[in-house]
Amino acid sequence: MRKSILYLWLTGLGFTVLAGLMLLHPPADRPASSRRLENQRSLVSRLELTDICLFTEATYTRHPSLADRFVPFQDHPMAISHFPSECLIPPPAKESILYHSGAAGLAP
Repeated sequence: MRKSILYLWLTGLGFTVLAGLMLLHPPADRPASSRRLENQRSLVSRLELTDICLFTEATYTRHPSLADRFVPFQDHPMAISHFPSECLIPPPAKESILYHSGAAGLAP
């Protein structure tokens, strides 16, 4: 048997074993993950956490719901992005930022 054929067989066997393990792991881990999820829920309720921290780099990427629209440009309007996570968060919807219902008499 050629070495290339043996390599292909062993690689295929390895991928098959890995695929089988990936299919068997979630049902086997279900009790532990449900306990971990309950512990995390109780921790969130005890600490009264309201918002998740998405990224740890900058304040406007940590909590996008609390950030102002101009915060990424506070250094300079044409400043280059300092953090890679800035590319992953979309800009906020204009309606949710500019026009709040009943806020200072602004009309949509």
